[in-house]
Amino acid sequence: MADADRFKHRPVLLAECLEALSIRAEGVYVDGTFGRGGHSAEILSRLNAAGRLIALDRDPQAVTAGRQLGGEWRARASESGAVLGRFDIVHARFSQLGQVLDALGVASIDGILLDLGVSSPQLDDPSRGFSFRLDGPLDMRMDPTRGMSARQWLLQASERQIAEALKNYGEERFAVPIAAAIVARCRDSGGAALSSTGELASLVAGVLRRRQKGPQMGKDPATRTFQALRVLVNQELEELEVVLEQATAKLAPQGRMAVISFHSLEDRIVKQFISRESGRSGVKKDPIRGTPIFDQPLRLRSLPRVQPGEQEVQTNPRSRSAVLRVAQRVDTAQNVVDVG
Repeated sequence: MADADRFKHRPVLLAECLEALSIRAEGVYVDGTFGRGGHSAEILSRLNAAGRLIALDRDPQAVTAGRQLGGEWRARASESGAVLGRFDIVHARFSQLGQVLDALGVASIDGILLDLGVSSPQLDDPSRGFSFRLDGPLDMRMDPTRGMSARQWLLQASERQIAEALKNYGEERFAVPIAAAIVARCRDSGGAALSSTGELASLVAGVLRRRQKGPQMGKDPATRTFQALRVLVNQELEELEVVLEQATAKLAPQGRMAVISFHSLEDRIVKQFISRESGRSGVKKDPIRGTPIFDQPLRLRSLPRVQPGEQEVQTNPRSRSAVLRVAQRVDTAQNVVDVG
């Protein structure tokens, strides 16, 4: 349990997520981003013996922590006489949701929670390479046993590929000069280049200091570059698009999907998906009456979005940019646009 305790994690919008999921004691729920189990623990505590919680995480450390935590939750429940639902944790990307549920014999679910982005334990562990404030190897893989690290990708990528990644995944204004500086460092230092997060953060800061005028305020200059590389290495946006479709297909009628986003790129994908599936956008209009024409049955009803309150932001600054979007599965075709 030492590893799970080493890096503390405070779940974002915890009470709001529980309310959004509208948990039934006998229901079947999925936590698609287990992390260190902050959300999962509260979901499980609301289930009875007939209920079930299935957790997924692509990070092997999170899965190990989840198995340890599951045993502890059971032990505490037994001592207090509480009854918990069944708990399963699976090492998988959330884009594998459908495959995981099929393997477990689960035909439908009553709710799913996705807490997107990097977790606090990943960010606070220098050895994982996610942080520009803590020096460590430039890795950034959520599953360090698979795929290419951020450093490996940078060493073999072209200047154009790097610039496109920084612009598309980090919305970095200075993507081109940063990419040029990275390629120059790789050319000059060869295989020793970009050996640490600190080296990359310093390189980016140097580029921005030369480009920006006046006092530097707000975000660390490396923020957008590190976000872009993390999103790229882990294929986060592609993963999100896949899981939204799979989750919607698996939701039972009246089931809820709750998604926490932390930056505009992922929030835009969630917003647009819910909007399409609830008939709020992308709907053909009758050329004469102007009324909506639905070629396919609508699958979701959009519910109001939620953002953290002032108190949560003060106690957990990482929640500042969080946006919780919620949708409910409908069981019949809708003939009017849902205005939530």
